[in-house]
Amino acid sequence: MRKTVLRMLPRFMPVALLLLAIVLTGCEQFGAKKTSGGYPDQPVTMIIAFPAGGSSDVQAKIVEKYWRKYFNQPVAIEYKTGSGGQVGFTAIAKASPDGYTIGGVNVPHILLQSLGAKATFKKDDFIHIAQVVNDPQLLIVNKSSSIGSLNEFIAEAKQKKGQMSIGVVGALSGHHLAMLKMQDIMGLSFTAVPFEGAADQTKALLEGKVDAIIGNLNDVMRGMDKIRMLAIASEKRHSVIRNVPTFKELGYDFTSDIRRGFSVPAGTDAETVARLREGFRKICQDAGYQEEMEKIGQPSEYLSGEDFTAYCDRYFVEAKGLIEKYGLNKKT
Repeated sequence: MRKTVLRMLPRFMPVALLLLAIVLTGCEQFGAKKTSGGYPDQPVTMIIAFPAGGSSDVQAKIVEKYWRKYFNQPVAIEYKTGSGGQVGFTAIAKASPDGYTIGGVNVPHILLQSLGAKATFKKDDFIHIAQVVNDPQLLIVNKSSSIGSLNEFIAEAKQKKGQMSIGVVGALSGHHLAMLKMQDIMGLSFTAVPFEGAADQTKALLEGKVDAIIGNLNDVMRGMDKIRMLAIASEKRHSVIRNVPTFKELGYDFTSDIRRGFSVPAGTDAETVARLREGFRKICQDAGYQEEMEKIGQPSEYLSGEDFTAYCDRYFVEAKGLIEKYGLNKKT
């Protein structure tokens, strides 16, 4: 029997080798998407959590222009808006972790919303690819307002005893947290009025429906002739609006910003993540990209995926403390 089997082996060896070659080739092709050389080999969807025309969308469209240059595939922007970005962030977190759905994320929005009573995702449901924008926040009133300075704003807030209304974009958002931090530092109390997006927020201010707003620099630049910026929550004055003082120089240790970046769902394999991080690094360092960002006033600031993740982890601790202090983890 043994001799018979041995005699038959040469006859079947070529077939066996052919089958092995087919299997190995199939495995190689199957794994191609997961290697830095093969990914992406088809169009990618980019989820944006805020309406078209806003800062997140404008910045994403610039990335879209340079995406093909560094990834050799088109990217299609898909808007999933609502609940201060929560609808879109949830869609990113729940997407298939295959690298073919990425999303624009706003920090601290995704950190705050993950702590809410109605949270639909967790902080660790994302793998961060890169930070691309650091947008400082400002305290703003209508240009026709009788309030001409931060001191006058504080004086009126004291008179209104908690009834001073401040427009913010979304509940449990970066704007909302900035308002909480500001009232803590100033020893005051404000009434938050949430809006769907920056355009609605600014419209309400101009129509006199709120006393003031917390706004991003980029969002408010398009209507600077109609508003008055009382103070900017950055470490130093901004080059675009040098006449606007910082909260710090006015005696209040208050800084706050909105950071924008791109992320993929947790579970995306390491090689795909590495390819995305390298591609975004190249996009953000591209001279043409930087020039376009500057033209539209987007405060570009690149952080690697690792550094962006570390920043989010630090911020999460601070945000958790404020949310628990005000009981927002039980209300929102």
